Amino acid sequence: MKAFIHVQHLLGSGHIVRAVALAKALVRQGIAVTLATGNRIPATLDCGGLSVVQLPAVRAASAKFDVLLDEHDNPIDEAWWEKRIAATLSAFSSEHFDLLITETYPFGRRMFAAEMTRLLECAGTKSSPPWVVCSVRDILVRKDEAWKEEWMASQATAFYDRILVHSDPQLITLGDSFPFAYRVSSHVRYTGYISDDRSTEATSADGTDEVIVSCGGGAVGSALLRAALSAPNHMPPNKTPKWRVLVGHDISEAEFQQLSRHSSSELIIERARKDFPALLKNAKLSISQAGYNTVVDILRAGIPSVLVPFAQEAETEQTQRAISLMKHRRAVAVPEKVLSPNTLAQAAQKALGLPAPDLHVALNGAEISAQILAADLGMETALDSTVGIIWERNVSRDL
Repeated sequence: MKAFIHVQHLLGSGHIVRAVALAKALVRQGIAVTLATGNRIPATLDCGGLSVVQLPAVRAASAKFDVLLDEHDNPIDEAWWEKRIAATLSAFSSEHFDLLITETYPFGRRMFAAEMTRLLECAGTKSSPPWVVCSVRDILVRKDEAWKEEWMASQATAFYDRILVHSDPQLITLGDSFPFAYRVSSHVRYTGYISDDRSTEATSADGTDEVIVSCGGGAVGSALLRAALSAPNHMPPNKTPKWRVLVGHDISEAEFQQLSRHSSSELIIERARKDFPALLKNAKLSISQAGYNTVVDILRAGIPSVLVPFAQEAETEQTQRAISLMKHRRAVAVPEKVLSPNTLAQAAQKALGLPAPDLHVALNGAEISAQILAADLGMETALDSTVGIIWERNVSRDL
């Protein structure tokens, strides 16, 4: 069996991290995976065991997502689109695939509709069409115009056999952020949250009883990092744990050097590390934005957290995720508009006083996803009991 996964991350790294984790889980089920990526893969991500196809790269110029830039930082044009579509179709047509997975689309990435429609139509013309699947995170970004969301549902019912929602429905369901969830409910399977394969086992004492500040890749995390530089000064004297600030690799070397000037014995500033889950496991507190991957790492570690959700432009996803965790007393949230060293320190003190967590969500979403798809393809596989538990928890809410 062979699978083709198409993934396009434009700003943060969450989409590619989830796609790689799912791809590796499919490989463990005995399915060979070709991963076609439309942007550069982060240096912290291991794609071993996968056949990676680098499509013509594109990224968003800003959080507005209104301008897309190619690998040379030039705005893309019609010639670029023709090249990109040709590359995608060539990669998909190079061999027979039993499974076609599109990450996010059609529940996002509508600006790539021309490319994705050609890919989906190509799949439909095969003599033996692949099982077509959408892999989507827990929360969608809401649209101002209802027709855009209705279009998503129409695309999903027209082209897709399965929709994998990578959340635990006791925490968040598709219907919480998608008003047309009822239209696609028969296609939906909840998988639990996808965590990558980085170990939580500590290889050093780093992180022990520390406050860990992170911003993922860092493309939109500079304000949080800068607030964290002075926040320890606003904590109670003689009771402040060591702070470790992790600077994402999307932040320039020049800015990293500027941040590093504030380092001291009690304020460590370094680049983001592959052992981030292990650091969190050792830590007393996490301070971060509320991106999917980081929140999953926090849930795995079982520690309190301060969340500063990215909310520029029309972004609603991280705010909704932060609110959900606040309701379950797993986090304290600080809106970006009031972020300062003082408000960050106050939130840190409050979070350190949160009770022990009493929320247990499924975090083996990659494995469950792979098991669901293996079963869809008729492969013999032992379904994890969590599949049934997640499905029974709250599926009726979307019906």
